[in-house]
Amino acid sequence: MKIKAAVISVVLGLLFWLGLNTSLENEVLIIGAAVVVLTAVFAVSNPVLKDLKLGPKALAAMIAWLFVFLVELIKSNIDVMFRVISPRVRINPAIVEVKTALKSPAGRMALANSITLTPGTLTVDLVDDKLFIHWIDASSTDVEEATKAIAAKFEKYLEVFLG
Repeated sequence: MKIKAAVISVVLGLLFWLGLNTSLENEVLIIGAAVVVLTAVFAVSNPVLKDLKLGPKALAAMIAWLFVFLVELIKSNIDVMFRVISPRVRINPAIVEVKTALKSPAGRMALANSITLTPGTLTVDLVDDKLFIHWIDASSTDVEEATKAIAAKFEKYLEVFLG
């Protein structure tokens, strides 16, 4: 399984490298191959990334997650900006519990980081399948509602490629 993952990583990495360089010169190919092979060896031997799935469905989920993350990042930045410049303080801070269905440590870490990187939320702790999130404007402290509002949009894509 590791060999298959390494081969897929090398092929995708080389295609990405060539797409960025738009050149087939020997120097570009040699440097690209060296960087991609070293990166693939590191990725395959890294225990944190052992749960990463590679394939068309996983690649599509990665792209979808990235798009959703960027949209949420922009929305939350605008929301926090308006809260800062508003003459009236509009916050209702709380630490809420969010449950995740993600099983892999890498998936849970990616979810916690996705939440933390969007302004207005901060992952305070991660215990088993529970994340404790500081939410700047908690609309609910109910676990299911908080999970739906904060984590569900990321989790459905992370589950496909990180489990």
